[in-house]
Amino acid sequence: MSDVPPVAIRTDELAKRYGKITALAGLTMSIPAGDVFGFLGPNGAGKTTAVKLLLGLARPSSGEGWVLGAPLSDRTAHRRARRGVGYLPELFRYQHWLSAREVLRVHCELIGLDRAAWDAEIKDALDVVGLADRADDRVGGYSKGMQQRLGLGVALLGRPALVLLDEPTSALDPVGRHDVREIIRVLKARGTTVFLNSHLLTEVEQVCDRVAIVDKGRVIQVGTLGELLVTDAVRVRATGLENGALDGLRTFGELSHEGEWLVVRGIPAMRVPELVRAIVERGGQVYAVEPRHESLEDRFLSLLEKPHA
Repeated sequence: MSDVPPVAIRTDELAKRYGKITALAGLTMSIPAGDVFGFLGPNGAGKTTAVKLLLGLARPSSGEGWVLGAPLSDRTAHRRARRGVGYLPELFRYQHWLSAREVLRVHCELIGLDRAAWDAEIKDALDVVGLADRADDRVGGYSKGMQQRLGLGVALLGRPALVLLDEPTSALDPVGRHDVREIIRVLKARGTTVFLNSHLLTEVEQVCDRVAIVDKGRVIQVGTLGELLVTDAVRVRATGLENGALDGLRTFGELSHEGEWLVVRGIPAMRVPELVRAIVERGGQVYAVEPRHESLEDRFLSLLEKPHA
């Protein structure tokens, strides 16, 4: 782990096109080593394409990226760097007649681990994902949650410096999601960088240090949750406001609508009475005013509503 560069992943205008279809349009981001990084976006935003490019499963049409210091354009260096990367795809299957221990042994061989280290690596992986007591049971008898934990165990073989997780909790019940979060916390404590591709925003809120929100193949906002989420926000239930009247309220903060509620983000509490007065002066009728703490889901949806290049 001492040889890991300070930036685990970096991309500069990384793009992928398939004919006339742009799957990824100029992705630029930087992920410090040791971070748990959430990669969020709607379906079709380019998240899976980005993961494929980072893993070398697809080649970029333009731009550049670096994984553990190795550029994607240098295929030899990138292949060496991939030995320090663990990956859990969204959809995976293991032979149902194998035990968990046998699955892990197969993957020890596939990734080229020294055979003398297999037993220790397998024990460590089983302990971390909580399958030590079921290690010799056939995978065919595993629940979905246990199979997901086994997939995580495979991704952890060799103690990779970087682990990419593609929707690791999407099909799990609350107990299974809790277990995966605990595993991610163990990885963070080890200093492992975790790249979490997910659409479950509440999961990301609980484990990620930093988050990138992606739309149409571009990062439209990136930062810590504290930087992304606006704590000073208010909801005003009001009627009678025309579009022109709303234009005059934009000096108070970022405006959006939730039915007949007007949401104003970034407004200091001391300016709320001034906002109410301005709404009334513009012909609006105010029925309720509520302070609000913004969630990641709120911010995600508001960013997707805004036009961006």
